[in-house]
Amino acid sequence: MDEGPTDDNPKDDGTTGDGPTDDNSATIDVRGAGSIRLRAGVVGPSDGPPVVLLHGGGQTRHSWRRTARLLGDAGWRAYSVDLRGHGDSDWAADGDYSLEAFAADVFEIAVALDRPPALVGASLGGVASLAALGATPPAPGAALVLVDVAPRVERAGTDRISEFMRFRLEEGFGSLEEVADAIAAYNPNRPRPKDLSGLAKNVRRRPDGRWRWHWDPRFLIGSPQSEDETRVTVVQPEPLEAAARSLTIPVLLVRGGQSDLLSAEGARRFLEVVPDAELVDVEGAGHMIAGDRNDVFNESIVEFLARRAAPAAAAAPAATTGSAAAPAATAGPEPEPTRVRSPLAAPGVGRPVDGRS
Repeated sequence: MDEGPTDDNPKDDGTTGDGPTDDNSATIDVRGAGSIRLRAGVVGPSDGPPVVLLHGGGQTRHSWRRTARLLGDAGWRAYSVDLRGHGDSDWAADGDYSLEAFAADVFEIAVALDRPPALVGASLGGVASLAALGATPPAPGAALVLVDVAPRVERAGTDRISEFMRFRLEEGFGSLEEVADAIAAYNPNRPRPKDLSGLAKNVRRRPDGRWRWHWDPRFLIGSPQSEDETRVTVVQPEPLEAAARSLTIPVLLVRGGQSDLLSAEGARRFLEVVPDAELVDVEGAGHMIAGDRNDVFNESIVEFLARRAAPAAAAAPAATTGSAAAPAATAGPEPEPTRVRSPLAAPGVGRPVDGRS
């Protein structure tokens, strides 16, 4: 994976990839399925074992800022990626925001690295990682951390997230104060930030002066997408559980003790499917664990990866399947797509990771 800084991919809000950022990470562009350009922040030693951080639906890579910095300080090479249609990554030209598409992106990211990465995914990012690891062939991985998501989730939780994400979806917000009000209404137990400038990373200011969420509206309202940002309720849980059952790498499930999306029963069921998995229940945290109890959350992930994943990542050979990710500006012939059968597809149905049939 080429990690040179980018400076030639302006977005419609005028931002570019420009090397160092305010958290001392570099900004790079990598390729997902179909060569879609994905923006990523990178922090940590260049020779450190890789860990890929994948946010939930409606979020951006900046939700991992503290986690990535701690992992980098611990010797990991941490890549925090904006999912397709989110943050500074490109919007899908065909509007494909299916779980299969997100999983195909994870596959492309993983095979581009010089060794299997640890995958840390929150909500949609976790389900996409699980689906990629359960595909045929599977994405290479040294460990999997699922953050408040599993193959069985509570519909009441997904409905509440959808209601929050749809609020003023078209109208937008007149100020960052209004954005903060919306977030506080969804998560009243989290202290309201005194400095609202950080919220600007989750929204974009449009030519009309109003702020709108930093993701493609088709992610939520376009066919054949779903109002469920996790995408879990779009498919039956059995294929995802089969993907989980196939895992042979260390697995950690982190659940918010007050989560209305992943219940204690849902977590228990996952541990039945993956008996060797570990569970951390973060007391006092809801679905947005990283923001609710950041220190406890980060300590759990760093400790688990150091104990279970670092030796495997250091000893693992370079990935050889799939096509390597590359900066968006790289020219050259397009490689033949790697045929990947999604665990969500019918038996015998192959899906090329670049989306071509």
